Amino acid sequence: MSEEMNNRYEDNEMPRIGENPELMRERKRWGFLGLPWTFTKYILTSKKIIIQKGFFRSVENEILMYRVIDMTLSRTLFQKMFGLGTLVVYSHDKTTPELEVKNIKHIREFKEVLSEAVEKDRMRMKMRQSEIVDGLHDFGDHDDGIGF
Repeated sequence: MSEEMNNRYEDNEMPRIGENPELMRERKRWGFLGLPWTFTKYILTSKKIIIQKGFFRSVENEILMYRVIDMTLSRTLFQKMFGLGTLVVYSHDKTTPELEVKNIKHIREFKEVLSEAVEKDRMRMKMRQSEIVDGLHDFGDHDDGIGF
């Protein structure tokens, strides 16, 4: 593991063998003053986006990096006042085709880290965007009323 990665983790937080080390972690913030009073976390690894939600009942969802199609960054006036932003991630994931990463503090850095991770994972898998989009249109899981 590189010196930079070693500095990022304390001894008891080192990723286990076989795990993807985290690239970035953000917490959804409550609108009032941008305080992290919610139980939603967004974690970026080199291969996936992990969304953890809940306190009494926890739910964890993930989107593989190569499935990400596009992103849109937006900031309302209120978000600008408190240094927050929202990133909408569009993907070819069946359970989460549109992920709204809402009210996070370091929105531009999050977007850049995510963009770089998506490109690296596509290169690792030797995929292009057109291969992902073209491959998903041929599944035939839509009902067009023709009856074939």
